[in-house]
Amino acid sequence: MARPEPRNMDDMVPETSDVAPWRDWSEAACTLLQYLYETIGWDLWAVTRVEGDHQVVLHAHPTEAVRPGLSLPWEESFCRAMVTGEAPRVATVTAAVPAYSSRTMGPLAGVAAYIGVPLVAQDLQVWGTLCGLAFRAQPRSATRDLPRVEMVARTLSTLLAAGMTPRPVEVINGERVGHLGTSAD
Repeated sequence: MARPEPRNMDDMVPETSDVAPWRDWSEAACTLLQYLYETIGWDLWAVTRVEGDHQVVLHAHPTEAVRPGLSLPWEESFCRAMVTGEAPRVATVTAAVPAYSSRTMGPLAGVAAYIGVPLVAQDLQVWGTLCGLAFRAQPRSATRDLPRVEMVARTLSTLLAAGMTPRPVEVINGERVGHLGTSAD
């Protein structure tokens, strides 16, 4: 019996574009935010960076909800309360958590639920955050999603530690910005 002719190598390789490495950190972040939005839900997912006394949005999903570069005072952010341990990583009802309920003004008005995890640099210092916001309270069962959000945050932190860096964004300072999830007209 004759052996079959070897096939072209291209014919032997299955389609792998859906599992190809991300080109850069920003592509990874955007893809992971979309994943969280599609699998967990909530109204807005964002990756932010702490720069001095401000928290700057690098990427968000849905992309039209918040423009990259939106800058919020770090002192007033939900993420700061989470990072410092003043508040938990998950609040399915922000009004029930004093550290969060006191921050629901300005751009954070209307935020009814929060989930967030720090992003850390190789030296284990806080570099930024991964967070999800909802404009309606979430069921207590939403706390079960925290390990998935922590795994995504760890993935982004690991990529940072491996030398991948986000694309720069222009920080929006002094410009009137709307509430999160709304346009800034």
